[in-house]
Amino acid sequence: MPNRFLGPQGRDTGECQATHARPLPLYLRAHQSREKSTVEYRNLGRSGLQVSVVGLGCNNFGGRMDQDATQKVVDHAIELGINLFDTADVYGGAGKSEEFLGKALGSRRNQVIVATKFGMKMGEGLYKSGASRRYIIDECEASLRRLNTDYIDLYQIHAPDPKTPIDETLRALDDLVKSGKVRYTGHSNFSGWQSVEAHYLAEKHNLTAFISAQNEYSLLSRGIESELAPVCLKYGLGMLPFFPLASGLLTGKYQRNAPAPEGTRLGGASPMASRVMTDRNWDLTEKLTDYAQGKGHTILELAMSWLACKPFVGSVIAGATKTEQLDGNVASANWKLTAEEMAEVDALAR
Repeated sequence: MPNRFLGPQGRDTGECQATHARPLPLYLRAHQSREKSTVEYRNLGRSGLQVSVVGLGCNNFGGRMDQDATQKVVDHAIELGINLFDTADVYGGAGKSEEFLGKALGSRRNQVIVATKFGMKMGEGLYKSGASRRYIIDECEASLRRLNTDYIDLYQIHAPDPKTPIDETLRALDDLVKSGKVRYTGHSNFSGWQSVEAHYLAEKHNLTAFISAQNEYSLLSRGIESELAPVCLKYGLGMLPFFPLASGLLTGKYQRNAPAPEGTRLGGASPMASRVMTDRNWDLTEKLTDYAQGKGHTILELAMSWLACKPFVGSVIAGATKTEQLDGNVASANWKLTAEEMAEVDALAR
């Protein structure tokens, strides 16, 4: 049977993913009658888990955003039809992002997809990071408490743990799935070979396999295309790109040789500015901006829609500190690029 987003043999056809509309739950239908763009839903990888094509990255919750600001953004995201909320135990410091998200969702918890991660350093000591059985079980329980929920929809290893065999990690996650505390599992920051190894061992030992991969991916950062993207296509992993807008450079609000607006991610003395605002990235951004404008679109629309049209992308994870940013993100993912346009953009962004 043909893959629903690919050609008959699971190949990238070059065409933008089609909208696969299914009847939506009642809580998601209200936004369809609004003038704002309707959110698409698609299966995450080969799983049956349906996610909005634009997800909300929750890394600002508990850090740049207090509980009130978090509440406004979460409320508006749900109103727009966004159903994927991606956080991590380390976001916000000491689990604050998970706590803020759990409070903001409240009784609507079962109406959305909550994705969180484990593995990064959560404190001092031997058992405050990693992917060992001991740490995974303990940290899952801690995340459940902070999120005020009894299950996690998508539990992701935040980064490979060189000190722990991957089969130990897979067995621990499999036990959590069997216990009902976790529904699906994914990985983040894995290379192509690490993803293949995990898939092979899961199949060999009849363990729960990862359904998603989360890595940096944007028009300005395309390193996953050489190895990890083909793995996603081959084994049915849904890619969840983070930094899809290159920390804001692809939003159009920054100008070369001009001070970054105060309060923005790249403003002030941001340590990310020197990494992102390179001559190479500015050159590409300006070329891509010209291309988008020539097609009657913005660079933001090109950045979001180009990702959404990739056949291995499940949902584009974009952060937001204000409700109007959510409006922009959702509206910007609706440009259905043709195969010719995708090829043109691919060539420009090399």
